[in-house]
Formats: sequence, structure tokens, C-alpha cells
Amino acid sequence: MAVGIFDSGLGGLTVLNAAQKRLPDVDFLYYADSAHAPYGVRDAEDIYNLTRAAVQDLWARGCNLVILACNTASAAALRRMQEAGVPEGKRVLGVFVPLIEALTERQWGDNSPPREVEVQHVALFATPATVSSRAFQRELAFRAIGVDVEAQACGGVVDAIEEGDMILAEALVRSHVEALTRKMPEPQAAILGCTHYPLMADTFQQALGPDVKVYSQGDLVAESLADYLRRHPTMLGEGSGGHLTTGKPGVVTDRATQFLRRQITFEAA
Repeated sequence: MAVGIFDSGLGGLTVLNAAQKRLPDVDFLYYADSAHAPYGVRDAEDIYNLTRAAVQDLWARGCNLVILACNTASAAALRRMQEAGVPEGKRVLGVFVPLIEALTERQWGDNSPPREVEVQHVALFATPATVSSRAFQRELAFRAIGVDVEAQACGGVVDAIEEGDMILAEALVRSHVEALTRKMPEPQAAILGCTHYPLMADTFQQALGPDVKVYSQGDLVAESLADYLRRHPTMLGEGSGGHLTTGKPGVVTDRATQFLRRQITFEAA
């Protein structure tokens, strides 16, 4: 019984790692579309088509539930996929929900009108495609009012992490934080709106300062998934776990092992 986790590359491994720790009895089938990564610089139509194809593959492999552990895919493809119709007994969920639940301190099923929340100034760090979609701001507006969101497109960070160049990634993070704080000098909270960015969480925190609460997705998504599966146990599916990639399995295996600092082996999708 497996849950599918999809990402354009290695970033979703931060979600996979947290989900495996939170749900040790659940198998996960991880699918990395490494051949087309990164998604953050692609247009919305391209992201939608690539995401839909990958999710359909995971459904065909027996995963009733697929998590888009990719903010870019969640921003550009999730709503359109859901509106187009999902096969009976299948579900696809994104990663914005747990973040907004945590930020607004209200459950997703709470359909009461938007209300004021404690955090008023939020910094959003994300890929160019996620920033341009304004999907995070749109979903947040359904649940909270009076929240000022300043978004910073963090070009180059995903590429540096995927290539294993953490020195470059750290320099880029500091540069992007500096650019954002010129526009919003005193953010109260920061959203790491890409599943690659938790690897750089310490760098974000240091650059932002100790008074800024940094929200990272792995643990939040894992906890939300555990609650969802408790309420919808049939979503566990019938597939088996594993790690698939559209890229070169040997290369992706080496980078993923470095990424997670434990052995992880990929096979061709």
C-alpha cells in the first residue's frame, strides 16, 4: 500500500523523509521528473502537462493518493487538475495547505469567513513560477485578511542544490533574503515555498535574524498527511514503494544520497 510523492527533482525528498519518519508503516512511491527539472523556470502550460503525466503514472502504479511535493506544480497545476476531474477513488493534493493551516492557525475544513491573524507581514521565498502564479496569496486570502505578503523569486537556488553546490546555494539565499528585506524590512514570518529550501533553512534563518519565524514544509506536510490518512484510510492504495526518476538513475541516486545523507536508490520511471 503506497502513497505517491511527486517532485520535479530532489526537493520533494525533504517531504518524503519527514513522511517516512512520521508514518513508518506506510510505503511511499517517490517520482522525480529529473529529466525536466527544474520546473520553476517553465511556463504554466508546460508545468501542468508534465505534472499531469507524472500523476497519472503514479495513479496507474496503484497510488490512490498523490502528494505534489513541489510548490511550483502545486501552484501551476493542482487547481487545474482538480477542476478537470480526478478519477474515482483517486486524489491529488498540494503542499500549500499545511503551510497556510500553520500560518493562520485554522484547519482547512474551517469554511468560516477570512479573519485577522497574528502574523501580518510574511516573506515568501519561492521559484519564479510559484511567485508569478500568486497561488499562495490567493489561497491565503480565503482564510486571512490584512496579511501583507512580499514574494521573492529565488532564481538559481534549486539548480545549485540539484548540482550539489551548497556554497553557491548559500550565497544565493543570502542575496535573495537581502533583496526581500529591502522591500519588507521587518517580516514576522518567512515561508520557504519550495521543498528544496529546507536544506537551506539555517541559512535563511541566519540571514533573516532570530525574530523571524521560518516555516518549512517537510514536518508540516507529514503531519497533515497523517491526519488525512487517518480520516481517509482507503487512500493508502495498492501500489508498492520505491524511487523512480525520468532522469539517469545512477546520477539521480548519487545526488539523492548526498541530498539526504543516506543511501537511496532510484530506478527508471
